[in-house]
Amino acid sequence: MPEPDARIQVARSVRALADWAYGLSWRVVPQRVADRLRTVVFDVLTVNAIGARTAEQRAIRTVWPTPPGRAPVVAGGVCTDAATAAHLNAQATVCLELDEGNKYAKGHPAAHCVPAILALAAELDATGADTLAALLVGYEVAARFGRATSLRPGTHPHGNWGIAGAAAGCARLLGLDAEGIAAAIDAGSGLPIAGHFASALDGNPVRDAWVGAANTAGLTAARLARAGIARNTGTAALSFGGLLGSFDPAELTDQLGDRFDVEHNYFKQHASCGYTHPVADLAMAVRAELFPGASPAEIAAQVSEIRVDTHSLAAGLDRPTWDSPLAAMFSIPFVAAAALLDGVVSPESARRRPEQAPELAATAARVRVAEDTGLTARLPAHRANRLTVTLTSGRSHTSETENPVGDSDFHPFDRATLADLLTRQFGGDRRPVDAVWRIVDGLADSAAVSAILGALADLPDHAEHAENEEAEDR
Repeated sequence: MPEPDARIQVARSVRALADWAYGLSWRVVPQRVADRLRTVVFDVLTVNAIGARTAEQRAIRTVWPTPPGRAPVVAGGVCTDAATAAHLNAQATVCLELDEGNKYAKGHPAAHCVPAILALAAELDATGADTLAALLVGYEVAARFGRATSLRPGTHPHGNWGIAGAAAGCARLLGLDAEGIAAAIDAGSGLPIAGHFASALDGNPVRDAWVGAANTAGLTAARLARAGIARNTGTAALSFGGLLGSFDPAELTDQLGDRFDVEHNYFKQHASCGYTHPVADLAMAVRAELFPGASPAEIAAQVSEIRVDTHSLAAGLDRPTWDSPLAAMFSIPFVAAAALLDGVVSPESARRRPEQAPELAATAARVRVAEDTGLTARLPAHRANRLTVTLTSGRSHTSETENPVGDSDFHPFDRATLADLLTRQFGGDRRPVDAVWRIVDGLADSAAVSAILGALADLPDHAEHAENEEAEDR
């Protein structure tokens, strides 16, 4: 167990972080940071809407009680209480592996806090400025807790350190002072989920529920603080720094007020785990260079082996078979094969099981994944990967990338590019994407956000899309 002085140091760092959160004014946030935050919120809400339209998420909503309230279930056609909306929206946001992430935090800050903060803002009918400030607080606190936490091998980052961000953002919306925000962060630090990474590899959707639980836990922590019964005792030193791994409190305050981690995130163009994205990028480039105009069958017939050299975080994603979309999204062999044969890694491609796509399955079986310690040494700034494709002719092609496309420090996506990418996920229908942008753009000048956020429940084409999916399921 960490010594008492370790807990004291964590408590002091949490209080310093809370002082910053309490004093943050949206009016003085640098424009570039404000713009990036809005783009992150747009990404979360649009990906949430895409996920909400899947058969699985619709099935969850049919059995989930939705008591009356102001908080929208995005693309769900109903408004409910904050905790219910936060949980359902968070699950839908992560179910297709399209949500943004942060390589320095080693996970997904926004998914862990944006659903809870927006749901509470709608419930409180907060101002737009207060809502945006709380969102920035939530993201930055979550990202800093991600930086500070080094999880034990095998622990999945969903549902643990990100709770601190949800707690901080919700506490800010509830009008708590710095002491109250610190107490909320501490309480959130005592509510982590210790989920095993194997659940993701197995395709078990409990992994998605961890993020739902994290958002409701953040709300719980903030309400405990508002009730005056939470205390800042350095809990993270025990939970993250003892039970789940190690914790460095210095990361909570490093360059506080000067560095905004929201500027160093990444957006996704592939429906798969972020660790697989460099592989997908490389495979798509190889496809364009070596096999222009070739059919998947023609490409598969020419490939004898694909070798992926990667870093330690990705090396375990080496299962060559899958039995569910989520398992496919966490398989480097699947992602490499799909990108090479189809030129895309999408939710639709992940739904194809091996027996339904023999060429894809055969190509995935030829993928070999190995850790390169030299690539591991480049973490966290670079998630480098090397891809070698060997053909039946004996010819081989090797390429390497430092980071995936979409990384803000490497090949960033701007607002327009991201909107185009997400429009494809709606089958080319631009209406839901434009509707989300109107809502996000309207937040800053809103005196009361319930009405504007409520429109998220009924995004364009919701009913029509649901009917089409039900027909396909039958």
